[in-house]
Amino acid sequence: MFENENTFPKMKNAGKEEEFHSLYEKAVEVIKKDFGKTYPMLIGGIQAFSSEGTFDDTSPSDTQIILGRFQKGTREDARKAIQAAKGAFESWSRTHYENRVVIFRKAADLLSGDKFRLAAEMTFENGKNRFEAIADVDEAIDMMRYYAEQFEINKGFEKPMGSVQKGEHAKSVLKPYGVWNVIAPFNFPLAIATGMTTGATLVGNTAVLKPASDTPLMSYELCRALEKARLPMGVLNFVTGPGSTVGQELVESKDVSGVVFTGSWDVGSKSLVEFQSASPRPFIAEMGGKNATIVTSKANIENAVEGVARAAFGYGGQKCSACSRVYVQNSVKDEFVKKLVERVSRIKIGDPADRDVFLGPVINEKAYRNYQDYVEKAKKDGRVLYGGESLKQGNMSRGYFVAPTLAVDVPEDSYIIKNELFVPILAVQSFDTIEEAFSKVNDVVYGLTSGIFSNDQSEIDQFFSKVNAGVLYANRTSGSTTGAVVGVQSFGGWKHSGSSGKGAGGPYYLQQFLHEQSQTYYD
Repeated sequence: MFENENTFPKMKNAGKEEEFHSLYEKAVEVIKKDFGKTYPMLIGGIQAFSSEGTFDDTSPSDTQIILGRFQKGTREDARKAIQAAKGAFESWSRTHYENRVVIFRKAADLLSGDKFRLAAEMTFENGKNRFEAIADVDEAIDMMRYYAEQFEINKGFEKPMGSVQKGEHAKSVLKPYGVWNVIAPFNFPLAIATGMTTGATLVGNTAVLKPASDTPLMSYELCRALEKARLPMGVLNFVTGPGSTVGQELVESKDVSGVVFTGSWDVGSKSLVEFQSASPRPFIAEMGGKNATIVTSKANIENAVEGVARAAFGYGGQKCSACSRVYVQNSVKDEFVKKLVERVSRIKIGDPADRDVFLGPVINEKAYRNYQDYVEKAKKDGRVLYGGESLKQGNMSRGYFVAPTLAVDVPEDSYIIKNELFVPILAVQSFDTIEEAFSKVNDVVYGLTSGIFSNDQSEIDQFFSKVNAGVLYANRTSGSTTGAVVGVQSFGGWKHSGSSGKGAGGPYYLQQFLHEQSQTYYD
């Protein structure tokens, strides 16, 4: 029976909080010994090295730290990976589903046994604090185990059908397509890469995994775990390098049957159109959000403040589900804003490996510059009530650290309100009637997550009925728009946020990687 990994809450409830911190801190010391290693690509089960050399995987907390050197892959490398996956497809697709399930459960166990080392690596690679990093690893493990259970429950997706003639025997079979490209993001570098890779390969497809160049180490660790679990050679291939070469080849290749992508709307929508121009092939995309929280006059204000602060500034606003707009009813706005400023002022910023740090760096120089540009837009269009600074003091001098920022009095047509920012900037807006709030929340091109704080059930019911987003939360103090859990909240977006309408970590996810065949025979 599937059970969420949920490491920190379980250890805390068992009185093992100090053990949690000790295990993490020991792992930090262990991983430092491997800094600077050179890592290969993995093509057809063989290590591969690029003719173009390597690029540095540096830490956003301290850019002088080189976690590893990864291959600057070429189009030829991508073509070899696709051909390796193509060559492995027939055998893997004919492997009984129960045997595939065994491999993925073994890989999940391997990740679980190594979770603190993986979390420590993640802290250095993408700047997540220890709690966020261990939760990312947990989610990766959960993805593997949940999808394995779903595949078993559905018996490999073979279902008997009816008959209209004597001696007629029909069944519906969902079959894998072929080679899939898995294009993974930096923000959940193990969880999302694992979920997409498992979705594609568990059901019988083969795959080429291309991670974000900011976080290749986590995808490499995933591939190694699956290799140790005895995934056959060529089923999963790992390539690194620029999107302009490796990524472009993966999208252009006619030998690729499907793409699963998590990233920005700009990249995803362009790739989708290009990929499907040759033939109607599946392209499963999650492409961000512009997520809002509503706080009504009937809310518990303290809970609302906590939920919004966590959703807006957890991992620096770099979650697809981050709250970047909060609509507060005018009668409680002053109280909410006062308490929100006080709460945000207590956020500890710094080295994410430190125990008491909540907010680490943004991912890279581009995000750092974007933050500065968006702060100026917020000042021009409205007013920055709190934050707005880039931080270079003390141990933040060599990283991409910025302050959590609250903007107010921003017009609804502002760039700040309409566009995904992916940095820690929250716009605090107001409304008079609940209908006005719903209208403002829906008036963006995205539809990923949304939240409400209200103790009035009729307001909550209206929220669930009228807000156009794939993931909705009411009174979620741990994160008003964030924190979907595998097997609990399916995670997928509407409108520009997603292409399929089927959420990751939910009961309908695996079917997207399969196409149906009707099989009938007669006596």
